[in-house]
Amino acid sequence: MKWRKLAIDGAVEFTPAVFPDSRGMFVAPFQQDALVEAVGHPMRLAQTNHSVSSAGVIRGVHFADVPPSQAKYVYCPRGVVLDVVVDLRVGSPTFGQWEAVRLEAAACNAVYIAEGLGHAMMALEDDTVLSYLCSESYAPQREHGITPLDETLALPWPAELTPVLSPKDAGAPTLAQAQESGLLPDYAACLAYYDKLRAR
Repeated sequence: MKWRKLAIDGAVEFTPAVFPDSRGMFVAPFQQDALVEAVGHPMRLAQTNHSVSSAGVIRGVHFADVPPSQAKYVYCPRGVVLDVVVDLRVGSPTFGQWEAVRLEAAACNAVYIAEGLGHAMMALEDDTVLSYLCSESYAPQREHGITPLDETLALPWPAELTPVLSPKDAGAPTLAQAQESGLLPDYAACLAYYDKLRAR
Protein backbone atom coordinates (compact mmCIF):
# COMPACT_ATOMS: atom_id res chain seq x y z
CA MET A 1 0.00 0.00 0.00
CA LYS A 2 1.42 3.36 -1.06
CA TRP A 3 0.30 6.59 0.53
CA ARG A 4 0.89 10.31 0.19
CA LYS A 5 -0.11 13.17 2.42
CA LEU A 6 -2.16 15.85 0.71
CA ALA A 7 -1.39 19.55 1.08
CA ILE A 8 -4.09 19.77 3.78
CA ASP A 9 -2.85 18.33 7.07
CA GLY A 10 -4.99 15.35 8.06
CA ALA A 11 -5.82 14.26 4.50
CA VAL A 12 -4.02 11.30 2.94
CA GLU A 13 -4.41 9.39 -0.33
CA PHE A 14 -3.83 5.62 -0.27
CA THR A 15 -3.14 3.48 -3.34
CA PRO A 16 -3.22 -0.30 -2.84
CA ALA A 17 -1.66 -2.95 -5.02
CA VAL A 18 -4.18 -4.43 -7.45
CA PHE A 19 -3.92 -8.10 -8.46
CA PRO A 20 -5.78 -8.83 -11.73
CA ASP A 21 -6.01 -12.32 -13.20
CA SER A 22 -8.23 -14.35 -15.51
CA ARG A 23 -10.97 -14.46 -12.86
CA GLY A 24 -11.06 -10.70 -12.31
CA MET A 25 -9.08 -8.85 -9.66
CA PHE A 26 -8.29 -8.71 -5.95
CA VAL A 27 -7.47 -5.61 -3.93
CA ALA A 28 -7.39 -4.53 -0.26
CA PRO A 29 -8.57 -0.89 -0.32
CA PHE A 30 -8.14 -0.42 3.45
CA GLN A 31 -5.07 -1.55 5.37
CA GLN A 32 -4.76 -0.50 9.00
CA ASP A 33 -0.95 -0.75 9.14
CA ALA A 34 -0.59 1.74 6.29
CA LEU A 35 -3.10 4.09 7.90
CA VAL A 36 -1.26 4.02 11.23
CA GLU A 37 2.00 4.73 9.43
CA ALA A 38 0.45 7.71 7.67
CA VAL A 39 -1.64 9.31 10.44
CA GLY A 40 -0.07 7.99 13.64
CA HIS A 41 -3.01 6.08 15.09
CA PRO A 42 -5.52 3.35 14.16
CA MET A 43 -8.94 4.26 12.86
CA ARG A 44 -11.86 3.21 14.99
CA LEU A 45 -14.59 1.71 12.81
CA ALA A 46 -18.08 2.61 14.01
CA GLN A 47 -20.08 2.64 10.77
CA THR A 48 -19.81 1.97 7.05
CA ASN A 49 -21.76 3.96 4.46
CA HIS A 50 -22.52 3.10 0.85
CA SER A 51 -23.79 5.62 -1.70
CA VAL A 52 -24.87 5.10 -5.31
CA SER A 53 -24.97 8.23 -7.47
CA SER A 54 -25.74 9.31 -11.02
CA ALA A 55 -23.27 11.44 -12.95
CA GLY A 56 -23.27 14.99 -11.60
CA VAL A 57 -24.50 14.13 -8.11
CA ILE A 58 -22.62 16.06 -5.43
CA ARG A 59 -22.70 15.01 -1.78
CA GLY A 60 -21.23 17.48 0.73
CA VAL A 61 -19.45 19.55 1.86
CA HIS A 62 -20.07 17.70 5.15
CA PHE A 63 -18.34 17.95 8.54
CA ALA A 64 -19.10 17.31 12.20
CA ASP A 65 -18.43 18.90 15.58
CA VAL A 66 -15.01 18.23 17.15
CA PRO A 67 -14.79 16.26 19.36
CA PRO A 68 -15.50 13.57 18.35
CA SER A 69 -16.41 14.58 14.78
CA GLN A 70 -16.07 11.73 12.28
CA ALA A 71 -12.97 10.64 10.38
CA LYS A 72 -13.71 9.04 7.03
CA TYR A 73 -11.85 6.65 4.75
CA VAL A 74 -13.47 6.61 1.32
CA TYR A 75 -12.93 4.64 -1.86
CA CYS A 76 -14.81 4.00 -5.09
CA PRO A 77 -15.56 0.33 -5.86
CA ARG A 78 -17.60 1.19 -8.97
CA GLY A 79 -17.39 4.13 -11.37
CA VAL A 80 -15.36 7.32 -10.88
CA VAL A 81 -15.56 10.01 -8.21
CA LEU A 82 -14.01 13.43 -7.84
CA ASP A 83 -13.36 13.50 -4.10
CA VAL A 84 -12.70 16.86 -2.43
CA VAL A 85 -11.27 17.65 1.00
CA VAL A 86 -11.83 21.18 2.34
CA ASP A 87 -10.01 22.63 5.34
CA LEU A 88 -12.77 24.10 7.49
CA ARG A 89 -10.69 24.38 10.69
CA VAL A 90 -10.62 28.01 11.77
CA GLY A 91 -7.01 28.98 12.49
CA SER A 92 -5.47 26.34 10.22
CA PRO A 93 -2.67 27.51 7.89
CA THR A 94 -4.68 26.05 4.99
CA PHE A 95 -8.12 27.24 6.13
CA GLY A 96 -10.49 27.60 3.19
CA GLN A 97 -8.24 25.62 0.86
CA TRP A 98 -9.20 22.35 -0.84
CA GLU A 99 -7.61 19.41 -2.58
CA ALA A 100 -9.25 17.06 -5.06
CA VAL A 101 -8.45 13.41 -5.77
CA ARG A 102 -9.92 11.31 -8.57
CA LEU A 103 -11.04 7.97 -7.11
CA GLU A 104 -11.47 5.14 -9.61
CA ALA A 105 -12.74 1.59 -9.27
CA ALA A 106 -9.86 0.26 -11.38
CA ALA A 107 -7.31 1.62 -8.89
CA CYS A 108 -9.37 1.38 -5.68
CA ASN A 109 -7.39 4.35 -4.35
CA ALA A 110 -8.77 5.93 -1.21
CA VAL A 111 -8.72 9.16 0.77
CA TYR A 112 -8.56 9.52 4.56
CA ILE A 113 -10.26 12.66 5.89
CA ALA A 114 -9.41 13.54 9.49
CA GLU A 115 -11.85 14.92 12.04
CA GLY A 116 -12.74 18.57 11.42
CA LEU A 117 -12.12 18.52 7.68
CA GLY A 118 -14.92 18.97 5.17
CA HIS A 119 -15.67 16.27 2.61
CA ALA A 120 -17.51 16.39 -0.70
CA MET A 121 -17.74 14.20 -3.78
CA MET A 122 -19.11 14.30 -7.30
CA ALA A 123 -19.95 11.18 -9.28
CA LEU A 124 -18.38 11.42 -12.74
CA GLU A 125 -20.27 8.43 -14.16
CA ASP A 126 -23.75 6.99 -13.71
CA ASP A 127 -24.16 4.22 -11.13
CA THR A 128 -21.02 5.28 -9.25
CA VAL A 129 -20.53 3.81 -5.78
CA LEU A 130 -18.62 5.39 -2.90
CA SER A 131 -17.83 3.36 0.21
CA TYR A 132 -17.16 5.17 3.48
CA LEU A 133 -15.51 3.79 6.62
CA CYS A 134 -16.43 6.08 9.53
CA SER A 135 -14.82 6.45 12.94
CA GLU A 136 -18.07 7.53 14.62
CA SER A 137 -21.73 6.72 14.08
CA TYR A 138 -23.95 9.25 12.35
CA ALA A 139 -25.26 11.81 14.83
CA PRO A 140 -27.59 14.37 13.19
CA GLN A 141 -27.18 16.91 16.00
CA ARG A 142 -23.42 17.09 15.36
CA GLU A 143 -23.51 17.03 11.55
CA HIS A 144 -23.21 20.18 9.43
CA GLY A 145 -22.51 21.28 5.89
CA ILE A 146 -21.51 24.16 3.68
CA THR A 147 -22.69 24.56 0.11
CA PRO A 148 -20.47 22.83 -2.44
CA LEU A 149 -21.31 25.63 -4.88
CA ASP A 150 -19.76 28.37 -2.72
CA GLU A 151 -18.24 30.72 -5.32
CA THR A 152 -15.51 31.82 -2.91
CA LEU A 153 -14.34 28.24 -2.42
CA ALA A 154 -14.60 27.55 -6.18
CA LEU A 155 -14.49 23.78 -5.85
CA PRO A 156 -13.35 22.07 -9.08
CA TRP A 157 -16.59 20.50 -10.28
CA PRO A 158 -16.36 19.62 -13.99
CA ALA A 159 -18.19 22.18 -16.13
CA GLU A 160 -19.57 19.50 -18.44
CA LEU A 161 -21.68 17.98 -15.64
CA THR A 162 -24.79 19.62 -14.19
CA PRO A 163 -24.56 19.56 -10.38
CA VAL A 164 -27.33 17.60 -8.64
CA LEU A 165 -27.68 18.38 -4.93
CA SER A 166 -29.97 17.33 -2.12
CA PRO A 167 -32.20 20.12 -0.74
CA LYS A 168 -30.12 20.07 2.45
CA ASP A 169 -26.82 20.56 0.62
CA ALA A 170 -28.31 23.17 -1.72
CA GLY A 171 -29.54 25.18 1.26
CA ALA A 172 -26.34 24.93 3.30
CA PRO A 173 -24.48 28.15 4.21
CA THR A 174 -21.35 29.41 2.50
CA LEU A 175 -17.99 29.07 4.23
CA ALA A 176 -18.13 32.72 5.30
CA GLN A 177 -21.64 32.36 6.71
CA ALA A 178 -20.70 29.20 8.60
CA GLN A 179 -17.63 30.88 10.07
CA GLU A 180 -19.61 33.97 11.09
CA SER A 181 -22.18 31.80 12.88
CA GLY A 182 -19.49 29.89 14.80
CA LEU A 183 -20.35 26.60 13.12
CA LEU A 184 -16.86 25.63 11.96
CA PRO A 185 -14.32 23.50 13.87
CA ASP A 186 -11.44 25.14 15.71
CA TYR A 187 -7.96 24.15 14.50
CA ALA A 188 -6.41 24.05 17.99
CA ALA A 189 -9.24 21.82 19.23
CA CYS A 190 -8.69 19.51 16.27
CA LEU A 191 -4.94 19.26 16.94
CA ALA A 192 -5.63 18.47 20.60
CA TYR A 193 -8.06 15.73 19.54
CA TYR A 194 -5.54 14.24 17.09
CA ASP A 195 -2.95 14.14 19.91
CA LYS A 196 -5.46 12.33 22.10
CA LEU A 197 -6.06 9.72 19.38
CA ARG A 198 -2.31 9.15 18.95
CA ALA A 199 -1.86 8.74 22.70
CA ARG A 200 -4.42 5.95 23.02
